Amino acid sequence: MSGVFGITGANDIAETLMYGTDYLSHLGTEYGGLATWGKTGFTRHIHNISEDQFKSKFMAEVGRSPGNRGIGVVSDSDVQPIYLNSRFGPFCLVTSGVIENTDAIAANLLARGDSFSEMGSGHVNVTELIAKLIAQGETLVDGIQKMFNEIEGSCSLLLLHADGLYAARDRLGYTPLTVGRRRDAWAVTAETTAFPNLDFEVVKHLAPGEIVLLNETDGMVSKAPGNPDQQICAFLWIYTGFPTSTYEGINVEMVRERCGRNLAKQDKGLKIDQVTGVPDSGLAHGLGYAMESGVPFRRPLVKYTPGYGRSYTPPTQAKRDLIAKMKLVAVAEVIKGARIVLCEDSIVRGTQLKNFAIKKLWDSGAQEIHVRPACPPLMFPCRFILSTRSIHELAARRAIRALEGEDIEDVSEYLDHTSPKYQKMLDWIAKDLDVTSLKYLTIDNMVEAIGLPREKLCTYCWSGQCPGPRGAGEKEEKPKAKAAR
Repeated sequence: MSGVFGITGANDIAETLMYGTDYLSHLGTEYGGLATWGKTGFTRHIHNISEDQFKSKFMAEVGRSPGNRGIGVVSDSDVQPIYLNSRFGPFCLVTSGVIENTDAIAANLLARGDSFSEMGSGHVNVTELIAKLIAQGETLVDGIQKMFNEIEGSCSLLLLHADGLYAARDRLGYTPLTVGRRRDAWAVTAETTAFPNLDFEVVKHLAPGEIVLLNETDGMVSKAPGNPDQQICAFLWIYTGFPTSTYEGINVEMVRERCGRNLAKQDKGLKIDQVTGVPDSGLAHGLGYAMESGVPFRRPLVKYTPGYGRSYTPPTQAKRDLIAKMKLVAVAEVIKGARIVLCEDSIVRGTQLKNFAIKKLWDSGAQEIHVRPACPPLMFPCRFILSTRSIHELAARRAIRALEGEDIEDVSEYLDHTSPKYQKMLDWIAKDLDVTSLKYLTIDNMVEAIGLPREKLCTYCWSGQCPGPRGAGEKEEKPKAKAAR
């Protein structure tokens, strides 16, 4: 997914916009963009941030981006923000999510005589496509609502216009948007971690499908109510979100600690010397395990923070592997002779964990390594945010393929943590990872740690249950999705 931030205020907001967007850098790695609106109209800046930090690229733009309204984005793929002149006047747009029927929508627009200009990545820029769909409405709000009904997948967005800043959350709430306020401004963000140091207080977590307009005159104005149906991504708490963020009023760090506690409860009788977590997102899971088990938490692997971001978000495997290798440094003096529980947020492909964490522990003299992921085995590529990309990448599916001799359609027995096939799958993954033991958190214990009813969470990547009115109860793999970044 991408990170989006918007602000409107009585005074110039360029610096706050830059810092607010920078606080979402963990959500995207490819492009960053800012757009402001003021007395002279729109100003827009876009940079490639694949090899640089967001701040280093955009600090210089603050003085060149005057305005009292603005939107920013850190994008996982496509160039943003998009500028479009429409019958409602010009507007700028940033989006986050995944659209599955991009090709079909684009083909329909092209057949009607429309065109696309942002083709630098070799495919239609999905944010531009969303902008064109919105522009077909009777009003901007009508256009957003009709767009929600036409797409398959998810899309949350911020739209900057002369009226103010429109914020619209995905109609089933897979991705979050939260409104905040301080004395001189209103803001909206994908993650609340952007608020505290900028002196904003949370006012409202937008409901699924809700649309609001923010401006310096009227404050927050409701334009379309939300709906009670919700399927927020559970992986936000397990991995994606920053520890200080809250979704639906539930803090990420606290959920991860509860996941770790539940992992420890599943592990009664295991004799170990220390607990740790794979930095950074596995640390809180490890802390929870240590608190519940009473075993000391230690840091055998330390992340060299400056210059290295997440190894999960870059688009190529080679780049993910390079970051994973370089960012973790082993502390041999802590590791030598120890029986270690290694908590991880999840096992997606497994290659980085095996080659760049587990190997470093063995090479430094670990006696035993027990891996404890804080969610069930990932079985299905995500359909709603840019997350897992292909079924063939997933460690659990590789195990099933090896055990069955081929890819199979019905994996229901492998989803049941009490079944013999599930245990065989875990044994295969443990052997492939070269670890002493492997035990995943069950889906029920993960949901309990989050604290929302299961029906309000999207657990598709673990269960294959496709939530929402389209495809409820489906268990099938969809073609590779294209993202609304």
